[in-house]
Amino acid sequence: MQNPSLDSIFAALSDPTRRAILTMLLEDDMAVTDVAEPFEMSLAAISKHLTILADANLITQEKRGRVKWCKLDPNAMRPATTWIQSFGQFEPVDLDAFERFLASELKQED
Repeated sequence: MQNPSLDSIFAALSDPTRRAILTMLLEDDMAVTDVAEPFEMSLAAISKHLTILADANLITQEKRGRVKWCKLDPNAMRPATTWIQSFGQFEPVDLDAFERFLASELKQED
């Protein structure tokens, strides 16, 4: 069964600009204009990136006076982290050792 929040998290993380924005927000909450400052794109383009991050629940946005602030939600990536970590339960397979094992088994059959 697909988890829509997991899909939206990975979709949001697929873009390098959005990953850079999340890295910036690790430091502190930021106004949208401050988020946009280091990027060579319009404020409207940054706003679209922020909307995608907010739709994935990776950030929250709130208005304080005339300024819109962005805040990272530190628990928002938990579904993605849990999903990725589930693959860690398997030991890595040493294909060379497996090939040697198969070769020795085949020799024993002769």
